[in-house]
Formats: sequence, C-alpha cells, structure tokens
Amino acid sequence: MAFVYILKFATGKFYVGSTTDIQNRLEHHMGGYTPSTKRLGEGKLVLKQDYPTLQEARSVEYKLKKLKRHDYIAKIVQDGYIKIVP
Repeated sequence: MAFVYILKFATGKFYVGSTTDIQNRLEHHMGGYTPSTKRLGEGKLVLKQDYPTLQEARSVEYKLKKLKRHDYIAKIVQDGYIKIVP
C-alpha cells in the first residue's frame, strides 16, 4: 500500500508527497528532517489517499506538483479526494 499525502502549513503553503510508510514520513516532516518543509514550520496532514503501488502514488504526486496551482490543491483538500488518475 502506498499513499499520496498533502500537508498544509501555517503560512498557507501546501506540500504534496508520496510514501509507503505514512507515519514515518510525517515524523520526518514534523521533526524538521525534511529540507523542503523544514523552513515552513509545523504542518498538518490535511489529505491522505491510498494507492495500490508506490509507482502509482508517485505518478499522481508528480502530476499534482507539476500543476503548481495553490487553488487546485486547496480544492482537492476541500473535496477530500484526488481525482487525478495515475
């Protein structure tokens, strides 16, 4: 099982990632061990979606990051579901 997850920070910024071990990955983000989120401060998990394989999760993560649209990510979080197909 793999996951695509979205974190939201106090600054209003979102971070999109994928992993097979969601708990460990969140500990890294919240502990300041991930360079890309370290400077953003405390984040909150706002969405997590399951995928059968890490390859599919990474494909969706890549497509979301390529969009670079804050409003689109906010809409996904509001809907509670990622509609992008791997």
